[in-house]
Amino acid sequence: MDNIIIFLLSLPMAAPKGSHSLWTHATYIKGQTPFPEFSYVVMLDDVRVLYYNGETKTLIPRGNTTTEDNMFDSNVLLGISDNIQSSFMEKWVVATNNLNKTYSVLALQRLVVCELRDDGEAGQMITRDAVRGSTTDELRYVDKNFTYQGHLNISALELNIHLKISMWNHEHLYQPFCIKTLKGYLEKRRNQVNRKVKPRVRLIQKANSDSGGFRVSCLATGFYPRHINLTLFRDGQPVSDHEITGGDLLPNGDGTYQMRKSLEISADTHKYSCSATHLSLDNKLHITLEYDHGEPFKSVIPSVLMVLALMMVFGAAAAVIAWKRQCAASEETVTSTLSVS
Repeated sequence: MDNIIIFLLSLPMAAPKGSHSLWTHATYIKGQTPFPEFSYVVMLDDVRVLYYNGETKTLIPRGNTTTEDNMFDSNVLLGISDNIQSSFMEKWVVATNNLNKTYSVLALQRLVVCELRDDGEAGQMITRDAVRGSTTDELRYVDKNFTYQGHLNISALELNIHLKISMWNHEHLYQPFCIKTLKGYLEKRRNQVNRKVKPRVRLIQKANSDSGGFRVSCLATGFYPRHINLTLFRDGQPVSDHEITGGDLLPNGDGTYQMRKSLEISADTHKYSCSATHLSLDNKLHITLEYDHGEPFKSVIPSVLMVLALMMVFGAAAAVIAWKRQCAASEETVTSTLSVS
């Protein structure tokens, strides 16, 4: 079977609160696949706005496209696209020279992101390349200062030429065009990217048949934007990260997100809780789980079901009292009738 190298390009840290960013995820594939050799997706924050097919050299808008016909100069973007594809072809030679094994299909990927700060000024711009699942080099451009990290197997002269060209492109072409396009998309899609949807948070306990213990999971779902802080506590203290499983951010089908963090525990008397901090919440949301001897774990937060159950109990009790009073009244009536007779 042919070997195919596919990888996920790790993302930089989330943009600060109030800022926005434009992302380009570009992929270059050599080998026989059903995908274009070169393509990329453009995202405003986490909303897809554009797709580029390198085979047909077409720009395909995504989502709300009715008023975005003149969002950018397509000739400039097509020129940048050709530039990125050419740099991929150069890096392909470097990548294949570094491989100890020949692969029939190999993918290279690039992440380019520019940030617009909440004060309206351009923030950092990052270009990160990866081959075979590992980042090969990264260039950061912040406040007209460049920093570079990489381990390309090329000579110092070749690296120096590569950096000079990349720096010039970032300063005079990539960042100005990216920021201008970002501002244009924000103007058209501000309501979409600035919406806030509160998370639904649950603290769940389930028996683990494999370990004989339990698994406590904090699940937050249905929230937007994607940034959320989810923390598990034991007796009021945060549980250390090495005990936690999960924590990956996953998309829902409706454009919102979900996250789950879990902890393996035994049947003990510790109190477990979970807190969620999100832009849609005025205050930190806190949910508690408590253990009682001889009884399973139960949530101590009042629930709708608990309230309904109490209403049913009191309602049944009231019905019984009313029935007894009615029976007593009936007996008095019968007794009175017999006495008159």
